[in-house]
Amino acid sequence: MIDAIKGLLEHETAGDPVSGVKWTRKTTQKVADELKSRGIRVGRTTVGRLLKEMKCSLKAKHKKIGAGNDPDRNEQFEYISRQRKQAAAEGIAVISVDTKKKELVGRFKKAGASWRQEAQQVNDHDFRSTAIGMAVPYGIYDERTKRGFMCVGTSCDTPEFAVQCIVQWWRDEGGKRYPNRPDVLIVADGGGSNGSRSRLWKSAVQEKLCDRFGLSVSVAHYPPGASKWNPIEHRLFSEISKNWAGEPLDSYETILKFIRTTKTTTGLKVRSRLVSKQYKKGIAVSDERMEALNITRPDTLPKWNYTLNPIQDSG
Repeated sequence: MIDAIKGLLEHETAGDPVSGVKWTRKTTQKVADELKSRGIRVGRTTVGRLLKEMKCSLKAKHKKIGAGNDPDRNEQFEYISRQRKQAAAEGIAVISVDTKKKELVGRFKKAGASWRQEAQQVNDHDFRSTAIGMAVPYGIYDERTKRGFMCVGTSCDTPEFAVQCIVQWWRDEGGKRYPNRPDVLIVADGGGSNGSRSRLWKSAVQEKLCDRFGLSVSVAHYPPGASKWNPIEHRLFSEISKNWAGEPLDSYETILKFIRTTKTTTGLKVRSRLVSKQYKKGIAVSDERMEALNITRPDTLPKWNYTLNPIQDSG
């Protein structure tokens, strides 16, 4: 029964990137009705009990969404769900990407507690000036194989950094895992280094992924304010947060170790790499470069959805 419910909610679940608590847009009655259509007769009360066993919870409504909440929000959720299901059915790589919360590197206090005979000594103040550096963890989560890949940067969270992390994933894992499918579907937040409006993000995807590897890359962005619906948040980031809870991240190697040792009973495994290259902020992309992109957009919400294809060398 639980497996059937998980199948129904696979693309309808959000979660907290730290605690791992999950919630869904579907009501218990809708879940019960869909199960009934599949020959499983169950009431909404039983569905609610099973959802609690799956660590899902009810979420009350809070007045925190600004007046600018996009009216296309629900349509985009439906579009992303269809794209993920179609790509999975065709054996195409579906990756969820995002930047995890940046971390000060040093003996700073971390939320949570760990089993020890004596309490660890940490700095009494979290001053940036006393840190070894700043860790910028950018993640790629492969939905099909439940594999995570994290690049820990030492510089800035820029579009070039984000794309280079995906390039590294393709070289180390993706290209080997999907050798006969030159297609990738990326689901990402609407803002940040992989934002829907970023020219540099699109230009870097074109140059470093499409042209270099001959890939056709489709991107679907979640609407503003919907980052917790991005699968990587509750399937990868929350597990990493739980693994290093209460532990000071006193070096980059410590951070990499905690990421690499993050596992779950459902099969999650994670690899990590340190990226020491320095990235610059504020790089502009010209109109001419944007016009040269081999980009197509669907009829459905083209502001958030597009596909970049390799540019054929005319020479």
